[in-house]
Amino acid sequence: MTTHPSGPDTQPPPPGCPVHAGETGAKPAAGGAGNGIERLYGPEFAADPAATYARLRTYGPVAPVELAEGVEAWLVTSYEGALDVLRSPERFSKDPRRWRALADGTVPPDSPVVPMMMYRPNALWTDGADHARLRGAITDSLDRVDPNALRGYVEHSADTLIDRFGPRGEADLLAEYGARLPLLVFERLFGCPSDIGTKLVEGMSGIFDSEADAEKANQTLLEGVAGLVALKRAEPGPDVTSWMMAHPSGLTDEEMMQQLVLLMGAGTEPQQNLICNGLLLLLSDDRFAGDLAGGSMPVEDALDEVLWHDPPMANYCVHYPLHEQDFGGHTLRPGEPVLVSLAAANTDPTLVSERRGGNRAHLAWSAGPHGCPAKDPARLIAAVAVEKLLDRLPDVEFSVGVEQLSWRPGPFHRALAALPVRFPPVASPAVADKKNGDSGWTPQPAPSSSILPAATSTVRQPVSGSGGRSRWWNSLARWWRGQ
Repeated sequence: MTTHPSGPDTQPPPPGCPVHAGETGAKPAAGGAGNGIERLYGPEFAADPAATYARLRTYGPVAPVELAEGVEAWLVTSYEGALDVLRSPERFSKDPRRWRALADGTVPPDSPVVPMMMYRPNALWTDGADHARLRGAITDSLDRVDPNALRGYVEHSADTLIDRFGPRGEADLLAEYGARLPLLVFERLFGCPSDIGTKLVEGMSGIFDSEADAEKANQTLLEGVAGLVALKRAEPGPDVTSWMMAHPSGLTDEEMMQQLVLLMGAGTEPQQNLICNGLLLLLSDDRFAGDLAGGSMPVEDALDEVLWHDPPMANYCVHYPLHEQDFGGHTLRPGEPVLVSLAAANTDPTLVSERRGGNRAHLAWSAGPHGCPAKDPARLIAAVAVEKLLDRLPDVEFSVGVEQLSWRPGPFHRALAALPVRFPPVASPAVADKKNGDSGWTPQPAPSSSILPAATSTVRQPVSGSGGRSRWWNSLARWWRGQ
């Protein structure tokens, strides 16, 4: 049995615990589980999470939910309540060893949500001095990444992927672009060979998906990070993994593995969702159809819109009350998981701002001591990925109706299942260059200790499409480059 850190009561919840069926005294919820509380899984929730959040708000700032079959928790849906939880480490712990239902066997270890909620010795699931030590190793190592070089590598990776599907005139931008680009960037930043990177993505995607074999996916993920740690211990290089190993915090191999799980989780699945949700907004919202000078929002504002309304991580930031406390009229007890709905908090009706473009007070990156330490590089990667694709494929459009797009089920993420598009086929610049005697991409100058090669990008070829007025993002691309 999992042991708790010093202090928490390990007895079963007392009678009347409001998370348990028939004991809440709260209003029954339409579309909920058999015990009357709302499900955050399944196709109904994936198709329309906003409807679920609206029903949950009738409970007040926090409501009982079911994350998977038999896994109950509280979900904070108000903006003010979310900040209260995120900024109050003296009242709420991050340590999942306090999760009573997992410790006493009420929640089985093979539940699909356990890999996303279980204790790992990393910066996400620790408090106090342990959290400061582990987070310091992450932030200090990420700070060594040169943002200009990172931009160049994202551009090169984007061009590489577009060159592969561009000549076909059609693609699934999720599978062939949004999901692959973050992996290419991760592999470069962390000195990760592609065979290990593929295993890491397979494992990480599985633990996010409520319908996958989460236990098997978690094992695949751990095998991948173990391989990367062993490789970097033997062959350190100018990469984030090696810098973390050399950090004064003195991370053990187990701690290294778990920091990599955290960074991999934050840098791939949520990143692909931000890229694809951004492309969905840009290609479907009439506000982006005009030209840039006419008042349309640039890519950065579009990403902010996504972070407000469709954040890549919709419900997460798991906390555990350190003591029994009243929260919006409900009693929260030690051992009960409390999640923050970043999506519901961001769309809280009490927020009066009508236009949020350029307003970055959203909670998509969390807040407080556990706020995302990599939000700046994450924004940069997403912005460059979106801008590069729209620059290379200016006449891209959906190959199905927007209403036909579907979302992957799961309580934590907001993730499209696919993003099929079509466009006038484009020639691969790499092929054209090789016909002219160019052997391919060679970074100049050579990679330095700041990790990445200088910004390099393949040359964009003319698009064989309509000769009419180009989309606003063509103007945006020229503006971005100062032309």
